[in-house]
Amino acid sequence: MIEDFIREWWTRNEGQVLAWRRHLHAHPELSHMEHGTTKFVADKLRAAGLEPVMFPNTGLMVDIGDADDHSGAAGERIGRLAFRGDMDALPITEATGLSYASVNEGVMHACGHDFHTVITLATAIAMAEYQREHPLPVPLRFIFQPAEEVMVGGAPDVIEFGALDGVERIFAVHCEPKLRVGQVGVRVGAITSASDTLDIRVEGPGGHTSRPHLTADVVYALGKLITDLPGLLSRRVDPRTGTVLVFGSVNAGYAANAIPAEGRLQGTIRTADIKTWRAIDPLLRELIAEVLAPTGVTHRLDYERGVPPVLNDDYCTALVAETVRRVDENAVIEAPQSSGGEDFGWYLEHVPGAMARLGCWSGRGEKHDLHRDDLIVDERCLGVGVRLFGGIVARYEDGDSDRTAGIR
Repeated sequence: MIEDFIREWWTRNEGQVLAWRRHLHAHPELSHMEHGTTKFVADKLRAAGLEPVMFPNTGLMVDIGDADDHSGAAGERIGRLAFRGDMDALPITEATGLSYASVNEGVMHACGHDFHTVITLATAIAMAEYQREHPLPVPLRFIFQPAEEVMVGGAPDVIEFGALDGVERIFAVHCEPKLRVGQVGVRVGAITSASDTLDIRVEGPGGHTSRPHLTADVVYALGKLITDLPGLLSRRVDPRTGTVLVFGSVNAGYAANAIPAEGRLQGTIRTADIKTWRAIDPLLRELIAEVLAPTGVTHRLDYERGVPPVLNDDYCTALVAETVRRVDENAVIEAPQSSGGEDFGWYLEHVPGAMARLGCWSGRGEKHDLHRDDLIVDERCLGVGVRLFGGIVARYEDGDSDRTAGIR
């Protein structure tokens, strides 16, 4: 019944939802600055008769259905089913030439968060309309999260604000321009990687390049770290974990004949393995100290933990795949494991859930990657996302809530 309703609701409201997306795309906002986006979403929810809960700065959530009205076969209370949409944009100047391109200079929705927000918003409003005529099979929560694009992202704050209180499972989608519209990528286990940053500062007395033996050569020490540290790491960490260390910035000195007194090296460490992620900080500190010990320099490491890997729950992933197959049995694609980071992983540290890759390539022309200034997302994926979220709720209508109440 829910799937039929969602299909009919989309037919009636597609134009309106498309207008919402274009408005948000034209008015992107950076992380922790999503005030206009927050107000836009809140206004639409209130117009639909809902009562959103605002987070302290930006972002919000809304519940549909009373958790006390739902119980499993054994009478136990059923937790809420949650859906997350992230809202922030990137500091990129848009070059798409679209009629609704960003009007905010230097800011662009280049990662599809305008789609994620609108899919979550549209599903919430559709489910509110459905509830006015029919009982929901499970209580719902829709989370509109700020600041996904920065480290540390907005998810830990949202969790602290109580967004997961009473939640049993959580789902999200992420636009994927490598997949055609209509296709949905799923993967059990790590679908993204943990992503942390390293900032290593080394110091010495400085000196003349003609007498390196009388000083501590900072540049040589940085070179040792660049070449030796990734290799040593590969001998201390299981290669099957997908752990990779890459440096993106190195700075030291200004003159060809002067050994500088300080230098700086910055990079990222990524891994698909949660145990490795939890242990990697002290291991890196040990290896850095060992590499630098013979050089005579002193050093300081600033290690910033970013996000854990998104570890998709097996049951929740199967639920997504089943939902997609009910629409098109050929639409489910096995998604590759990505080395990118996504702070949806923080939610999965607390409750089981799954993130799916939402195909958004039109099937024509180049497949433009995320975070590019010319990214154009095919708007037809809006309907796919709304039907997917609604279809997940419908699985509970089929009796999944009773069958699985005791799993977690």
